[in-house]
Amino acid sequence: MDTQEPPRLDALLRQGATALPTPDPRFEAEALLLHALGRERAWLFAHGADPAPAAVQETFAALLQRRIAGEPLAYILGRRGFWTLDLKVTPATLIPRAETERLVELALERLPPDRPLDVADLGTGSGAIALAIASERPQARVLATDASAQALEVARANAQAHALTNVEFAQGSWFAPLGGRRFALIASNPPYIGSQDAHLQQGDLRFEPATALASGADGLDDIRVLVAGAPARLLPGGWLLLEHGWDQGEAVHALMRQHGLAEVQTVQDLEERDRVTLGRLPA
Repeated sequence: MDTQEPPRLDALLRQGATALPTPDPRFEAEALLLHALGRERAWLFAHGADPAPAAVQETFAALLQRRIAGEPLAYILGRRGFWTLDLKVTPATLIPRAETERLVELALERLPPDRPLDVADLGTGSGAIALAIASERPQARVLATDASAQALEVARANAQAHALTNVEFAQGSWFAPLGGRRFALIASNPPYIGSQDAHLQQGDLRFEPATALASGADGLDDIRVLVAGAPARLLPGGWLLLEHGWDQGEAVHALMRQHGLAEVQTVQDLEERDRVTLGRLPA
């Protein structure tokens, strides 16, 4: 008869961290174990010496194998933190990234907190940008659009989970769902990777929706559409803010100037890479 004692939870965690070939294996192993346990981090600290139930061992091993195979942690957990929000994510949506918070910061700087304004987030995905703005500017009326019905379903669920009632959703490509409305600010994190870029076959990008990542040979096809169409959709004095690749700042800056936007500037992220370019429709 097998009398072997089950491993303690803290020992199981160490084994998992050793198995993961990722930059932060301890953090990821802990996140996966907590997911298997259905517990919070503080609970694990208090119960690390507890024996690991067989079902937890089995679930944890399966989660580790998915991560070792390269599946993004956010998709395995079904969650990703962005701004102050905990967001549901699925393979139908791009995984929200910390660098996109720079776009949110720049948008909030241009949205007074004390009056109602119309804001649009085009290609919202999980709703990250729209919901972050809506949470910080409760008087704003935020329209979040996406061509994907599945993505909008996720974004709606995130809005409901955070009780954000100042966001509405519409399906369609770029400006199509906007009707005749004009906005004080339009923001977007569009696809901006070149269609033949080798990075599309690496890391998390292999698992994310290609339509949310790639945009023509130089990655600028969707950005060209957004810049060209924005002046007709902005109120006088309104802002367009676009996230883009680290090597695209000069090109996006030139496009905005070409289409009549003023006060154009390119802003870097925390890694000092060009990340967001913004411009204003002259009043």
